[in-house]
Amino acid sequence: MADVRIRLTVSGDVQGVWYRDSCRREAELAGVAGSARNLPDGRVEIVLEGPREAVDRVAAWCRTGPPRAHVTGMEIVDEPLSGARRFVIR
Repeated sequence: MADVRIRLTVSGDVQGVWYRDSCRREAELAGVAGSARNLPDGRVEIVLEGPREAVDRVAAWCRTGPPRAHVTGMEIVDEPLSGARRFVIR
């Protein structure tokens, strides 16, 4: 299965609720590389890179996030592969 890379921008109550670290755990369990960072406007940006099925599984998790999060929206953009090998929190 071919690898893909997507960039997600997640809106709602997603900062200060362990969203980035929980996403890192989900990505690592799925074997997906990438990154997570808080944006100044209160959103979280997630980059996921890996096998399509695994990336889709983590992206589906991002629609809900951890228990304390309240996701109200999510934008997804396809990107060219970068060769990321691990998931980092920025």
